[in-house]
Amino acid sequence: MVSRTIRTQHGGRATGRPTLEEVAARAGVGRGTVSRVINGSPRVSESARVAVQAAVAELGYVPNRAARALAANRTDAIALVVPDPEDRFFAEPYFSEIVRGVGAALAETDMQLLLTLAGGDRERRRLANYLAAHRVDGVLLVSVRADDPIPDLLEELAVPVVISGRRSGDETLAAVDADNYAGAFGAVAHLAARGRSRIGTITGRLDIYGAQCRLAGYRAALDAAGLDPAPGLIAPADFTEEGGRRAMRELLARCPGLDAVFAASDVMAAGARQVLRGAGRRIPDDVALVGFDDSAVARHMDPALTSVRQPIGEMGRTMARMLLQEITGESDRVGAGPGRSLAGSARRPQIVLPTELVIRESS
Repeated sequence: MVSRTIRTQHGGRATGRPTLEEVAARAGVGRGTVSRVINGSPRVSESARVAVQAAVAELGYVPNRAARALAANRTDAIALVVPDPEDRFFAEPYFSEIVRGVGAALAETDMQLLLTLAGGDRERRRLANYLAAHRVDGVLLVSVRADDPIPDLLEELAVPVVISGRRSGDETLAAVDADNYAGAFGAVAHLAARGRSRIGTITGRLDIYGAQCRLAGYRAALDAAGLDPAPGLIAPADFTEEGGRRAMRELLARCPGLDAVFAASDVMAAGARQVLRGAGRRIPDDVALVGFDDSAVARHMDPALTSVRQPIGEMGRTMARMLLQEITGESDRVGAGPGRSLAGSARRPQIVLPTELVIRESS
């Protein structure tokens, strides 16, 4: 059975969905001119633009989004890729704030956001096949380790990409980061200024550049305060609550007289708090505690957690704006925003946003 859409005329106007040809006829221009106006091309005279816009309004023409995307070799979709397991994604407030920021930046666009968790080899292979088929216009990549193969894959496929957090100080991709070094330095300097002299730290995964920068900031602040950054005061962890618990037990076993702890995330600080309380240590009387992120975890802890606020939502918004500009070829306009721009080509800007220490009862 073959069905046809029949269009009838009422008072000179067609019923059903107006076509591009009808808009062109009403405006008195060619079909190509209408297409250029609808797609925002500057290669149209002002009089033609006004005529086409008037015809679009009169006829109620709605562009066929799928056809436009096909003609422009676009999918109108971007992928937010998190190379971490599902349990960490849902446990770590950082990710939800990034998603919220990205969503806010895309709210006024036609772009669809696809969330992809690629925490294992099988998921990475599936992602590689998906990207190789050019099913998205670009990728936002969050929580990248130095040895992660996904960034190299994206470069091979020539897929526009912006990452959250640099892989190293020599990052070549477009990136948005928080000032991890300054944030950690300020947190530890605050503890030293409060008279704490045996300050331990619980690091994040040290194959992540941001965690390396937080450790470097910790060491520099101790040095500036004339304190000893002894290896026994440094316990590596993995940004998880259980990791915070393990690291805190390790610190207490090695340095039972420590009087402060800087944890490289609020989630790890929450784990550390449980161990400290279980060991009979009062916060902040016996041991002051500082975290990093200033997430809801920090505000809801008892006592409320002093924490380094990084503008996670703004990081997500900035990443999305940068990627959209890269997709449309306008990436040279990036950089006029908050934070500082690091050295890099105009096509691959790197933005570092400032952090702020929020002081609460735990320190």
